[in-house]
Amino acid sequence: MEYKIGLIGCGTVGQGFLKILEKKRGYLKERLDFEVKIVAINDKLKGSLLIPEGIKVEKILQLLEQGKKIDEYLEGKPNEARQIDPLEMIEKCDADIIAELTYTDIKTAEPATNYIKKAFQTGKHVVTSNKGPAALNYRELKKLAQENNLFFGIEGTVMSGTPVFSLFENGLAGNKIKEINGILNGTTNFILSKMEIENMDYEDALGLAQKLGYAEADPTADVEGYDALAKIVILSNVFLEGNIKPSDAKREGITSLSKQEILAAKGEGYRYKLIASTKKENGQIQAGVSPQKLPLSDPLAGIMGANNALTFDLDLLGKVTIQGPGAGKIETGYSILTDMLTIHRHLAK
Repeated sequence: MEYKIGLIGCGTVGQGFLKILEKKRGYLKERLDFEVKIVAINDKLKGSLLIPEGIKVEKILQLLEQGKKIDEYLEGKPNEARQIDPLEMIEKCDADIIAELTYTDIKTAEPATNYIKKAFQTGKHVVTSNKGPAALNYRELKKLAQENNLFFGIEGTVMSGTPVFSLFENGLAGNKIKEINGILNGTTNFILSKMEIENMDYEDALGLAQKLGYAEADPTADVEGYDALAKIVILSNVFLEGNIKPSDAKREGITSLSKQEILAAKGEGYRYKLIASTKKENGQIQAGVSPQKLPLSDPLAGIMGANNALTFDLDLLGKVTIQGPGAGKIETGYSILTDMLTIHRHLAK
């Protein structure tokens, strides 16, 4: 089956997804009967294209790798899509699926939420790696998708390409979740690992994280716990049927944690981690993010570097821990493919 795809945003995640398509096109068709035709791309900085007969992925990737705008794909020919904004692009393109891959705004979830609504209103499935809409408006968007008999895929919002939601749809189906605990921010985990193992000061560990690309120039979202908070809110609302906002959960980052405290814990056989957790008590969601001192026997204590992990406490299996990358171009691009394959499996039945 062939699916027509429109990309809103073609930055790191979008390019990762396109690279996967180019590499795996033959495999996906042969093994899974899954084909993709990119019919539209709209990016605020890189330009726009609307080509119903299909855009050549290889050519787009070459332009982007050369630092050129995707407008140059048409080599001087008129490009009617050049001035089209994302909402108009979503409405005009004849796509089956919209991949919403714009920047995350955790305070307003815009403009991404409006893009997703427009897609549903025009009969298109949506897959996204954007935490904002999933953290602030999950219930509303999920309801809108269901009312239009459409799919809302958010696999990439919590642990990049490491399966979380698809894991429960398939491998862990039938389990009831009692509690979730996890390391959901690779930047802070990297910093804490360096401070403990290599005896680095916080400022030096943060500087190294920035140099390696794990941390932004402004690391506030990571080190103050906002990124992990958004993710645990998403998990609370999806798995525990909550309806909370980030403002409803407690948050404490790692900036107040001293190297002395970290090394003292190490001497006692413990290890500090920034833990995001959620559970339901008396019908109320109890969610938050804070540094916690874990015994080394805890599987989460062994997660080092920039990796992420989640421990699910399940009624049938007990505690199950999954570990994997929580960021990266190809890794997050894979999450977009994962959600599209889920759509394909449902439609191909």
